[in-house]
Amino acid sequence: MSRDTASFTSQRRRVLRGAAAAGLAGLALPASVLAQQDKIRIGHLTPLTGFLGALGEYAVMGAKMAAEEINASGGVLGKQIELMSEDSVNPQVAATKAQRMIERDNVAVLMGEINSASALTISQVAARNKKLFLSIGARSDALRGKDCNRYTFHVDIPVTVMVNTVGQALARDGMVRGKKIYAITSDYLFGQDLSAKAKRFFAANGGIVVADDLVPTDLTDFSPYMLKIRQARPDLISTNLGGNQVTNFVKQYSEFGLPYPVVGFNLNTADAWAAGEGNLGGIWPTVWHHDLNTPGSKAFTQAFIRKYNKLPENHAWIEYISLKILAQAINATKSTDTEKLIAYFESEAQFDILKARKAYFRSWDHQLMQEAYPFTVKAKGQAKDKFDFLKFGDPVPAANQPLEVLAPSKAENACTM
Repeated sequence: MSRDTASFTSQRRRVLRGAAAAGLAGLALPASVLAQQDKIRIGHLTPLTGFLGALGEYAVMGAKMAAEEINASGGVLGKQIELMSEDSVNPQVAATKAQRMIERDNVAVLMGEINSASALTISQVAARNKKLFLSIGARSDALRGKDCNRYTFHVDIPVTVMVNTVGQALARDGMVRGKKIYAITSDYLFGQDLSAKAKRFFAANGGIVVADDLVPTDLTDFSPYMLKIRQARPDLISTNLGGNQVTNFVKQYSEFGLPYPVVGFNLNTADAWAAGEGNLGGIWPTVWHHDLNTPGSKAFTQAFIRKYNKLPENHAWIEYISLKILAQAINATKSTDTEKLIAYFESEAQFDILKARKAYFRSWDHQLMQEAYPFTVKAKGQAKDKFDFLKFGDPVPAANQPLEVLAPSKAENACTM
């Protein structure tokens, strides 16, 4: 054998040994790693404990239902969605879990959250890692304003829309101008943001805020504040509370028998149901309600009841449509690449969110433009059951108005990407 032939044979053996070793290494990969290659992992964080825990449970149900429907129809890009839902607990834990999901679990996208402070920390993790974060239930204007970043998109209506939705009705009914207003506010990012926007609305419409009590998010006994309200004798109570604090407040307010009307700029339907007929009054905003009379919304509500044997709360709906939005973007771009998904959302592509009008993300602050709704309480005796006492109002903006009319304008918004 010549030296060249021997050299070639030796080299060929080394290549074959290397290929065999690589093949064995591939076979030795854990099954979980191999399975990931056939799935698209979504990191889903939402509070399942604490004052927002009841809302988070609905969020998980809505997201799970959407994932199952998407997978049953063939998935996205021919792959199944693997939804990894975890309790975000608090802002610090939320950030830690988001980082772990990116590094260890190799998620394609982060999504979820209700607590605005936790959403902020997740958005910061997303920006550092250049990973898309679909912020679903957090409502603070700051997230879309001074704390915005190009990797985060916002689905729920922001604080300004909530205030304007209710404020228009209050002003129309003569409940603001010249009136003394007593406010009570949850002491965290969302509550403080809500309070600031409410005060601005009252000032612009001739209302006088005589007090604004900040309360910790774990407060459950509001009796000391009832005594302060009784002494102040305001014309109107304005609540800027989050989660089940709204429920606790209105129940205790009813027990004290105070005569001053209560309004609020934040109330989720699960918390309204928990308050119960007879304890709740006033005008409130919502992003969605199961009485919405569109074919898509009615079909979703019926499917949710069949699956879970209960009515869907607004966080179930918003998580459901958010995963459908994400699936549309992945299918349209044929990719889970963050930059391609950002470009698709910023193109102001339209999404069917089961409402009368389609929605789209504004390109410059990444806020989903959509209808909102005011709701009140039905007259005593009109409710068919314990979930039927809420009276759902007409959509705002009206059908002949742009969707952006109630949202912060570019001049009012500090967002720079």
